[in-house]
Amino acid sequence: MAVLLVAVVAAALAFAVTNGVHSAAGVVATSVATRALPPRVALGVAASFVLVGGLLGSWFLVVGVPDAAVVPTGDDGLRLVLATLLGAVAWNLLTWRWGMPTSTTQALFGGLAGAALAAPDGAVRWGALLDGVVLPGLGVVVAGALVAAALVLALLWLLRGVMPARAHRRLRTAQVVAAAATAVGSGVLDAQRTAAVVVTGLVASGVGVPADAPGGRPAWTVVVVALALAAGVLVGGRRIVRTVGERLVPLSPTAALAAQATTALLLHSAAVVLRAPVSTSLSITSAVVGAGAVPGVRRVRWRVLGRVVAAWVATVPAAGALAWLAHEALLLLSRL
Repeated sequence: MAVLLVAVVAAALAFAVTNGVHSAAGVVATSVATRALPPRVALGVAASFVLVGGLLGSWFLVVGVPDAAVVPTGDDGLRLVLATLLGAVAWNLLTWRWGMPTSTTQALFGGLAGAALAAPDGAVRWGALLDGVVLPGLGVVVAGALVAAALVLALLWLLRGVMPARAHRRLRTAQVVAAAATAVGSGVLDAQRTAAVVVTGLVASGVGVPADAPGGRPAWTVVVVALALAAGVLVGGRRIVRTVGERLVPLSPTAALAAQATTALLLHSAAVVLRAPVSTSLSITSAVVGAGAVPGVRRVRWRVLGRVVAAWVATVPAAGALAWLAHEALLLLSRL
């Protein structure tokens, strides 16, 4: 059991790193696209604020995680959690390689569903999966596009009559602030979600959780996960950043600020008001498309967007299938 628990913690940290790689696009893509910050500086700033959000979030906010599956105790439960993480990590790595901005939240819960279907005593709570993951994802896509488009129009009205050079300086400064706010929100949500998975492994193993742990998550889980997230952001998914910031739609400084501010708003609203996990990747991608399409929908590169949407749709079943295979492999190894 001890070996399985160590493997669960290691896999959770690997998931956090790949999560950070995908989240990097949500934080730095617009700043890099408009040259508000050089790529390395943007990644350094993003990693620092993701770390701050990850470390502080659990002490000020408790973000709920959908109870999407029945997890048994003992070795069966640990194998289920480990398979969940392996399936999600595999999908995150594949989409990183393809340069596709997909939801690590959906990958995690898709993996949980697949592993629960494979586990002898596991069971999927489909209603919780639908209400806690799928529907919020669709809501973020719609809200991100609409809010970003409205914000572009508001910025254009506010900046009317301002000299272009001065307007660009103001927009770039505001964009850096919005990117930092996005990074903090991303750190709060992502660190708590991954730490909750580690806690599930601790409970399944019988170790348990101290009663005074902030948000029911031991401090060490939050610290190591936050550090892993920041490391992933520093690595930076260059292909994903390019897809979001350049390949989907050309971004003006006004559209870039609107998209980044919308993403920060969605993440902080999810953390403070809804207390529910929201995908950074889904938020920024929908906001970029909504903001960039304001001058005309012909600006959107529909072929690229179609591939991104296909990857989104495939995330839950693909991560689930990979987790199912991982569980079968782990079960086979346990019998050797």
